[in-house]
Amino acid sequence: MSLIKKIYVNGKDEADFFKQLEKRQAETNKQVISVVNEIIETVREQGDEAVKNYTLKFDGKLPEYYEVPQDIINDALTEADQSFVDALLNSIENITDFHQRQKSQSFVNTKADGCILGQKVRGLDKVGLYVPGGTAAYPSSVLMNAVPAKIAGVKEIIMVTPPLKDGTPNKDILVAAALCGVDRIFMSGGAQAIAALAYGTEEIPKVDKIVGPGNIYVATAKKLLYGVVDIDMVAGPSEILVMADETANPKYVAADLMSQAEHDKLASAILVTTSEKLADETIAELERQMQDMSRKEIIEKSLSDFGAIIICNSKYEACEIANRCAPEHLEVLFENPLEYVGRLDNAGSIFLGQYAPEPLGDYYAGPNHVLPTSGTARFFSPLSVNSFEKRSSFIYYTEDALRQAKDDIILVAEKEGLTAHANAIKVRF
Repeated sequence: MSLIKKIYVNGKDEADFFKQLEKRQAETNKQVISVVNEIIETVREQGDEAVKNYTLKFDGKLPEYYEVPQDIINDALTEADQSFVDALLNSIENITDFHQRQKSQSFVNTKADGCILGQKVRGLDKVGLYVPGGTAAYPSSVLMNAVPAKIAGVKEIIMVTPPLKDGTPNKDILVAAALCGVDRIFMSGGAQAIAALAYGTEEIPKVDKIVGPGNIYVATAKKLLYGVVDIDMVAGPSEILVMADETANPKYVAADLMSQAEHDKLASAILVTTSEKLADETIAELERQMQDMSRKEIIEKSLSDFGAIIICNSKYEACEIANRCAPEHLEVLFENPLEYVGRLDNAGSIFLGQYAPEPLGDYYAGPNHVLPTSGTARFFSPLSVNSFEKRSSFIYYTEDALRQAKDDIILVAEKEGLTAHANAIKVRF
């Protein structure tokens, strides 16, 4: 069996592949939903006691402290490797610069007849940030969630993160949290931490929105609690689509495909190319480079099951395929990549040219790395400052202005059979 399948565009074979891709993430199994529902209800009723009991059950031991003391966070920052701190600070500077441009403005529109209409924009009051612990601890996710929240004007960021096996917090996570101004950190993970944030406990505050990645139990809890609390998005497995022509370097293409394939056996890495020569050279490069990768088995399984090299007839056809796939990450390794931006409508984040590989976006460039997956880039957008803002409209009318509008309002209200609506206008005249 070959490492990655080759597909020639003919209307059928690529369509079959995309159908298979859609089935990649089957509905969350009923057993997981049942377990998570029970956890949510128990936490809702028993609060912190339930959260601590589940921590003991799932993590093996209770941490030394429930809320991480400020001096522990300060010590983590003081003791951290300076080059790591500097790298995070450089990244924060870029993320801040990009996201500051997204901030929405309130507005007031005063009309000639004395009416005033407007919109008030402000940050959410409290936001919960879930950060995985242990081996899947990603300081970069702390930056990508906390920085835009702060720019939006969120008053308080409450982080929850599971303890390590020895009951202590992951120090890299503490460093990132300290640099971003996270307000409070609790040592709890899993669905129980999500439920605590959604409903509030004696110690963990109730939040308005929960953001951040997690395992299937965390993702299911977020999905089930949506409505009680807002969430960032329901994330699926990671994915990348690389569009490349004969000028692309197969070494770069292979490396970039593997950068997403290593996330998960369900991850999808796709090359869409106009060059069969590049396709074959990329396969050879994948086989060569993979040998040195720590997650070789995951990469192999991901490429074999959900990877593909799609050979198409033109660059415009490649753009159509990319729009149909609506990938989380889209790389354009064409000779003049900027020419094609206008044709690419469905992608979480677009990486242009041979020196803009996907990890640049994950860690450093500035745009957010929390992106829509599983084709949802057709209608969802990346996490942004707007994700942490709320809007209220306001209306002020004079008596004369309402008199001018009253007949229209009464007519529509009575058409809808809502006579009390009509009456609220009539009584004023």
